Amino acid sequence: MKHTAIEWLFQKLWDEPKDKLTWYGILEQAKAMHKEEIENAVKYGCSDWGSAKDAEHYYNETFKTKNQ
Repeated sequence: MKHTAIEWLFQKLWDEPKDKLTWYGILEQAKAMHKEEIENAVKYGCSDWGSAKDAEHYYNETFKTKNQ
């Protein structure tokens, strides 16, 4: 069964030792999963945003912060 990025993050953090470096790596993986979910939603769910380039632009404009 496929999980959302949030469900995956929770399970990974629950199962892993409580070490900041490991958790940071897991967080980065979850961010990548979240980006892919959003881009796929835009790419396949919105007729006005049909291309992968448009989907990535939408993600970057909506979710990306200056410190990422």
